[in-house]
Amino acid sequence: MARDLCSEVEKLLGSSNTYIRKKAALCALRIIKRVPELHENFVSRCKTLLNDRSHGVLVTGITLAVPLLVRHLKNLVSAGFSPEHDVTGVTDPFLQVKILRLMRILGKDNQEASDAMNDILAQVATNTESTKNVGNAILYETVLTIMGIQSEAGLRVLAVNILGKFLSNRDNNIRYVALETLNKTVGIETQAVQRHRNIILDCLRDGDISIRRRALELSFALINEGNVRVLTRELLAFLEVADTEFKQSMTTKISLAADRFAPNKRWHIDTMLRMLKLAGNHVREEVLAGFIRLVAQTSELHQYTVQKLYAALKRDISQEGLVLAGVWVIGEYGDVLIGGGTFEDEETTLEVSEATLIGLLESILLGPYVNQLTREYVLTALMKLSSRLPDATSQNRIKEVLNRHTTSMEVEIQQRAVEYTNLFSFDNIRPAVLERMPVPEGRTIIETSANGPSSPGASSSRTSTKGGPSDQDLLLDLMGVGTASGGDNEPAVSSPQMSAAPTSPAQPTRNVDLLADLFGSNELTTKQSTPAAAPASVGGGNALLDLLGAGEQHMAQTKSPIQINNNLDPLALLGQAQSVKPASGAAMQTSAPNGYEAYSKNNLTIRFVPSQDRHNHAILNIQALFYNSGSQPISNLSFQAAVPKSQRLQMASASSNTVEPNSTEKQLMRIHNPQQTTVKLRMRISYIISGQKMEDLAEYGPFPEGAF
Repeated sequence: MARDLCSEVEKLLGSSNTYIRKKAALCALRIIKRVPELHENFVSRCKTLLNDRSHGVLVTGITLAVPLLVRHLKNLVSAGFSPEHDVTGVTDPFLQVKILRLMRILGKDNQEASDAMNDILAQVATNTESTKNVGNAILYETVLTIMGIQSEAGLRVLAVNILGKFLSNRDNNIRYVALETLNKTVGIETQAVQRHRNIILDCLRDGDISIRRRALELSFALINEGNVRVLTRELLAFLEVADTEFKQSMTTKISLAADRFAPNKRWHIDTMLRMLKLAGNHVREEVLAGFIRLVAQTSELHQYTVQKLYAALKRDISQEGLVLAGVWVIGEYGDVLIGGGTFEDEETTLEVSEATLIGLLESILLGPYVNQLTREYVLTALMKLSSRLPDATSQNRIKEVLNRHTTSMEVEIQQRAVEYTNLFSFDNIRPAVLERMPVPEGRTIIETSANGPSSPGASSSRTSTKGGPSDQDLLLDLMGVGTASGGDNEPAVSSPQMSAAPTSPAQPTRNVDLLADLFGSNELTTKQSTPAAAPASVGGGNALLDLLGAGEQHMAQTKSPIQINNNLDPLALLGQAQSVKPASGAAMQTSAPNGYEAYSKNNLTIRFVPSQDRHNHAILNIQALFYNSGSQPISNLSFQAAVPKSQRLQMASASSNTVEPNSTEKQLMRIHNPQQTTVKLRMRISYIISGQKMEDLAEYGPFPEGAF
């Protein structure tokens, strides 16, 4: 129908009747939307439409052609009073807005067109009255056009100043629009936006929650090296009275800003301490981990930091984040705190002794805010202090606290208490087991979104190796879902859980996240695992992990070539650690593994052993077991997997890419499934057996009900 009517509509565009021309232009617009290739039929009529005296015809004709846009806009701005088109003193604002929007489209990435528009845009921005809402609408469209084209620097500054005036308007809608637009333009004209910093900060106290939210985002986007002290002070003041829904994101962003722009380490630590005091219950675990890493790396401020945390805990133990950080630091550097003696904090003199230090930790255990995680931290901190406080009275007091928890109803607490109590029987190795943690590697833990204003300076120092079209890429193309494979260093889960308190030093050959070891977590937080040929000490490795509550995931990661008698006391094995030589890396002889069979072919059987993470039920841990039932070794084993797009997959490296006959190798996978959808895996398996390369695609899922 559009093709049939095209010629008739074209004729009607030249009608002498204004009403018919307007309707014909509307009809032409709809024809072009339906059949775009017919637009050439109407080009010759465009100039005529734009020269029409009827504003109705002009509004419809603008969409078809634009040669006279600038001249018409200039006429509208400079024209005298016209009762027919006047709206509160502004000549036809609807047509002006339409022209401005079209100019924004035409001027984008077009320097020549932008140059032609600069003068008229400056004229509109200068001459339009802002006392009426109609004028504000035109000014708003003018600002968007200036920022959307390749305009001059002075014109962009003028646009930002217009938005600054909007912030002083009483109308909440206008202020919201101004903040939203400034958030989009701050990356283009940062210095111009900085001039309006004070009024932006005033918006943090606005009664409208939407305005507070936009002002908060803009405030974080304005932070740089020059104003980090001032803005952080204002943001911390707002954090004290902020809505609960703001606090977690605020603590994360303040931590990021301090990490990037801190003028010195002491200011950085003071800022984090104040944040923990104000909103310790709303701090992400990655922020806590980052603070602890900062403290560990700043040896010259250990005494200052531990004294500040001790004083803070004496005043308030209701903030969980503050308690966890304070207990960890006191456990690690309690001897430094005792060595510092009496100190002053906020005009108060505090005396520190072994008795008061242990008493503080006991008061946390008996306090109304304690939970299992806090108990784990406190028990481990007390155990750490047992190797730092030599007084016999302190040792006995620590033993009493541990003994009281050997009958705890919480299995993890009971296990730790029993193991720590037994460790007192091994005084020859206890100091080594409880020595200070090694300084964690400096790296950004927090992963933020790609939203610039809400993530100032968040950068990761982790690197990932990328090659050409790999098997993983082919799997992605084949299945159209997210993939992961061993060795890829890009994290899949942005918030690894921290569970237990500080443990023994991590083995240098392990690539497991130092912070996971630091907190005794049972979760794998990096996609690299222990190399297959890494030496494994039967007496010291697995038993020590068991001792400090590192959990079954770490036990599954460490491959031991020697079978251990389960009837032996793990603590007794600690004394034999020095007599055991490093393993040769040969695969352990095993029978067929348990679990759910996912693949079986060519003497290779793959079974999955699923378990739900105890700290985050949205995470499913799956141990893949590769069993070789044949008489020939399987080499160059490569296992890749993909999950639906609603889930995220993280894989550790396999314990070895060679599976000896009647042996089992392992690989750990973690699936982040926040929507609790059905878990299904698509697999690509390649390996060499008897000199022949085998490649297979397979699927598995869902797991049987009650599997985890």
